[in-house]
Amino acid sequence: MLLFVQYAWSNTITVCSSCETKTIKEAIAKAEEGDTILVKPGIYKESNIKIDKGLTLIGEGLPTIDGEENGEIVTIGADNVTIDGFKIINVGVSYTTDFASVRVVTSKNFVIQNLVLEKLFFGIYIQRSHHGKILNNKVTGEAISEFNSGNAIHLWHSNNIEITGNDVRHVRDGIYLEFSDDIIIRRNISKYNVRYGLHFMFSNDDLYEYNTFEGNGAGVAVMFSKRIEMHQNVFKKNWGTASYGLLLKEISDAKISNNVFFENTVGITSEVCNRIEYTNNDFISNGWAMNMKGGSYTIKVTNNNFLHNSFDISYHGRMNDNLFDGNYWSEYTGYDLDKNGIGDVPYRPVKLFSYIVNRSPEAIILLRSLFIDIIDFSEKVSPVFTPDDLIDENPKMKRIEHD
Repeated sequence: MLLFVQYAWSNTITVCSSCETKTIKEAIAKAEEGDTILVKPGIYKESNIKIDKGLTLIGEGLPTIDGEENGEIVTIGADNVTIDGFKIINVGVSYTTDFASVRVVTSKNFVIQNLVLEKLFFGIYIQRSHHGKILNNKVTGEAISEFNSGNAIHLWHSNNIEITGNDVRHVRDGIYLEFSDDIIIRRNISKYNVRYGLHFMFSNDDLYEYNTFEGNGAGVAVMFSKRIEMHQNVFKKNWGTASYGLLLKEISDAKISNNVFFENTVGITSEVCNRIEYTNNDFISNGWAMNMKGGSYTIKVTNNNFLHNSFDISYHGRMNDNLFDGNYWSEYTGYDLDKNGIGDVPYRPVKLFSYIVNRSPEAIILLRSLFIDIIDFSEKVSPVFTPDDLIDENPKMKRIEHD
C-alpha cells in the first residue's frame, strides 16, 4: 500500500529545449521526493548538479550532460536516487580535488546505470554510501600516467554495493575499493588501464567473478584485505617489466578458483599471504605462473593446470608448509604404470633457474640453453637451493577439464 501511494502521488517532469522546464537543475528544484525527471535528447551544458531528494532521472535517447570542465558534474546527496541513461562529458581536472562525473555522498539505495562517461577525471565516485548498484556503464578515460588521472569506479568507506556489467578503460584504476566491505563485482570488462584493472585496499568479504582484466599495467591488486573470493575471471595479457595478472599482498582466507591466467608476465604474485586456496585455475603461457614471495603459509594449490609457462612456481624462502597436490604440469615427464591418471613420480615445480633469475634477472637470456636444463635436472635430483618439500605428490597425467 505504501508503494502504491508513493507512485500514485509521484510526478514526472519532462526536460527539453522546448519544454516548460529547460534544465536539469530547474527540474530538480521543482521536483518533490519520489518524482521522476525525464530528460529528452539533446546537449545540456550544466555542472554542479546536486540531487538532494529521492528522485529518478531518466535520459531518453542518451542525452548529453556537458560539464564544460567546470568541476564536478552530478552529486547525489540523498537516499533512493536513480540516474539512468545519460552521456556525461567534460569533468574538470584538479590535482587537489577529485572531481567526478557522478559522485554519491552519504546516501543509500542508489542506482547508477546505463551511463556513458567520457572526458573525465574520476568517473563514478562512491563516498560513505551503502546498498547501491552500479550497472552497465561505459567509462572511458584518456589516462597517460597514474599521476594525472583518476579511477573509473571508486568506492571509499562504502558497503553492500553491486558493480555489474560495466566497461572501464584508459583510466588509472578501472575499479578501486578502499575500506569497502560486502561488494559484488561481476561481469565487468576492465582494459588498458594505467595501473590496475581492479584494486582492493583494506576491504573485506568481497566477491569478484566473471570479469575480464586485459592489457592493464597490472590486472588486479588485492592488498591488506580478508576473505576475498575470486572466481571465473580472465586475467589476460597484463604484460610488462613489473606486471602480473593478480597481486596478493598481506591478505588472508581467500578463495581463488576457476580463473584463467593467460600471457601475463606473472600470473599470480603473492607476499605475506595466509590460508589461500587455489583450485581449478588455468595458468597458460605466462612468464611465471605463480611467484610466491616471503611469508606465504598454509596455502593450498590443488587441481590446477600449469600449461607452457616459462616458470610454473617461483618460491622465496626455505620454509614451506604449503600444499601442492593433484595439479597438471605440462613440464612433468613422469610415468603412470598403474594407469590411474596420476603420475607415479612426484613433481618438483620449482626450478633452480627460477631461483637464479630472481637473484640475477639478466640471467633470463639463458632460458632456453642446454646448460640451464642440466642444472635444473641436477637440482631436482638433489635439492640444495629450492625447497625440498615443495612437491606435488599426485601430479595429473592429463590436463584437468574444469566446469
